[in-house]
Amino acid sequence: MPSPNNHRTLFTSVILLLSVVCLAQQPYKHTLKLMGSRFDITVVAQDSAQAKEYIDLAVDEISRIERLISSWDPHSQTSDINRMAGIEAVQVDAELYGLIERALSISKLTDGAFDISYASMDRIWKFDGSMQSMPSETEIKASIDKVGYQNIILDKEKGTVFLAKEGMKIGFGAIGKGYAADKAKALLISKGVASGIINASGDMNTWGKQPNGEEWKVAITNPMNKNKVFALLPIFNAAVVTSGNYEKYVEFNGIRYTHIIDPRTGYPATGIISVTVFAPKAELADALATSVFVMGIEAGLDRINQLPQIECIIIDNKGNITKSKNIQIDTL
Repeated sequence: MPSPNNHRTLFTSVILLLSVVCLAQQPYKHTLKLMGSRFDITVVAQDSAQAKEYIDLAVDEISRIERLISSWDPHSQTSDINRMAGIEAVQVDAELYGLIERALSISKLTDGAFDISYASMDRIWKFDGSMQSMPSETEIKASIDKVGYQNIILDKEKGTVFLAKEGMKIGFGAIGKGYAADKAKALLISKGVASGIINASGDMNTWGKQPNGEEWKVAITNPMNKNKVFALLPIFNAAVVTSGNYEKYVEFNGIRYTHIIDPRTGYPATGIISVTVFAPKAELADALATSVFVMGIEAGLDRINQLPQIECIIIDNKGNITKSKNIQIDTL
């Protein structure tokens, strides 16, 4: 599981292609740092003043989400839940309760490959170049002692969340930015914004079409040859998330260990360098991209192929490309 400051890799593996045309409406893009990450917000508007108004609305909504779910803010409800782990249940807003409830559903769907209690994990793996040897098996086993979504207890009637083990923590590093992108998109649509893109460091959500009537498109590259696009895919009113490990990893005995760690075992994922997931919502695509990394190609594809409206492209550490059964790729 990625840490709360996990890095998405859109900028090296998925390139957003914008066709700017001289029509009455134009796409306007603003880049800024939110939730500790880069956000690119693009809206189609009549002029720059209208675009700024829309973008400000999106920024305010994303900032609101951050205040709700941040485990770094001591005043957030998430911090309250973590502080009271093993002591008592905490009553939370319906919005946060719903997010946690959906996260637990994804945990069950992926057999624990996705788990927001990964935040309880001891940080024994270092991906900053300082690791000289692998942690011991004992250290790895101990690192996940407090991890386990089964110990996140929800009470729907009371609207409470209880972490059953003292020292447990939850974090939304692998789902929060996707959720924020979904909420910002929904708000802008409700305000009459006909088309745009919320790109939360690779958690990308689109709606509408470009001013020239064409669909927004994403170009997929292979991390083994990042300068060459191998597929160009249209994306309409949907989300696409790419998760990659080719920039943060360690290597021991010829095996590459990624920064995406299996919360069930404490061992980093191996064998895959990039996963791109297409889904109706960025929240779901975000969680599934991480899950496929952890589950591996065979189990990950099997799970994706069982889900409606979900597709994925997987690139292994030898550069081989595997895709889910219903995705159509026009190679370039």
